[in-house]
Amino acid sequence: MKRGFYTIMSAQFFSSLADNALFVAAVEMLKGAGAPNWQKTALVPMFALFYVVLAPFLGAFSDAVPKGRVMFYSNAIKVLACLMMLWGGHPLIAYAFVGLGAAAYSPAKYGILTELLPTSQLVKANGWIEGLTILSVILGVGLGGQLIGPRISPYLLSTHVPLIDFGIQTPAQATVACMVVLYAIAAAFNLRIPRTDAVLEPFASRVSELVRDFSQCNARLWDDKLGQISLATTTLFWGASANLRYLVLAWAGAALAYDTPRATVLLLLVGLGTAAGAMVASLTVRLVHATNVILLGAALGAAVIAINGMHSVWVAAPFLIVLGAIGGFMVVPMNALLQHRGHNLMGSGRSIAVQNFNEQAAILGLGAFYSALTRGGLSVFVSIAIFGLLVAFASWLIWRWHKRNLVEHREEVQGLLAIARSDNH
Repeated sequence: MKRGFYTIMSAQFFSSLADNALFVAAVEMLKGAGAPNWQKTALVPMFALFYVVLAPFLGAFSDAVPKGRVMFYSNAIKVLACLMMLWGGHPLIAYAFVGLGAAAYSPAKYGILTELLPTSQLVKANGWIEGLTILSVILGVGLGGQLIGPRISPYLLSTHVPLIDFGIQTPAQATVACMVVLYAIAAAFNLRIPRTDAVLEPFASRVSELVRDFSQCNARLWDDKLGQISLATTTLFWGASANLRYLVLAWAGAALAYDTPRATVLLLLVGLGTAAGAMVASLTVRLVHATNVILLGAALGAAVIAINGMHSVWVAAPFLIVLGAIGGFMVVPMNALLQHRGHNLMGSGRSIAVQNFNEQAAILGLGAFYSALTRGGLSVFVSIAIFGLLVAFASWLIWRWHKRNLVEHREEVQGLLAIARSDNH
């Protein structure tokens, strides 16, 4: 791997770590304010909001500006969102602006991989970047849980910056202040990301042109017989896994009577399993065989349902590692295949923007669906069971879709696989 790849990984790790620790701080702020439960579950879809709304613009912006600079701007937006939280902004609104920074960051982060690395290294690179990202997601939730916990928060609250009073009075506010430091570290790495030889594409000045261009790119990827399957699979995975953070916290509270700091430790286990599954997939699955992992989505849905029957941490802990490993092994090959097809069909930034739009729309939709279940009065266990059934059924539908493509469009699918095989060497 080129040196610049490790710089990208470092920046991504710290930025994602802060995103997810901030999630826990936002949950705690809403609890402290006596907010209703639906607002806590709404944090996940609010984070996804700008991914969906601004998708036509963010991909084009990523292709028009050096990607390291785009990532730097994105972390600056996240710092401003943290300041919003500290200065009295509603946590839901502030966390939506964290999502804005993440939405701008993502096309640049993934797009630069296709510019910096050869196709033969895409699965391996995705294994590292996805494994590290997912690990940072869970470690971030764990870090947030510990920072607001009774052991560390007193030290944070007793720390004062000379000549500056941030008005920090609660553990959640102290955690948000710490996230500003992490975003600053990520921004420092962003400044060291190399400029690739990729030609910058002009940014259209008219909104209608950007929307039309994005719509055409979206239709092109959904029309591609491999692109549509990989996009559907990764969309399902991220829609499920992003909401799984809150599901596990809710389940731990209901089944094990865990508070937030203790429940976040369980998310560490999911993260370790996901990272391990991603690493194994990157070493064992070739790009041309990526579609073999589709039905693991059904296993993921079944595993989500199965946690309802667990009321002992000693039983649940190893199971949560396995649950994470299933997801990690599934997403890496499909993500690499999606990047490969997107890069062949359109610019890398536009391709990732299309991917983000669909994946974050799934996060938004599934998050809203789960919030509606809880707001409708269903118990945590029933809501989790319905959520898992939906994920398993959607995965089975994608698998059937791919099998139909193999029958009805065999020559086209084999031709696309031949391109992936030749590019992989």
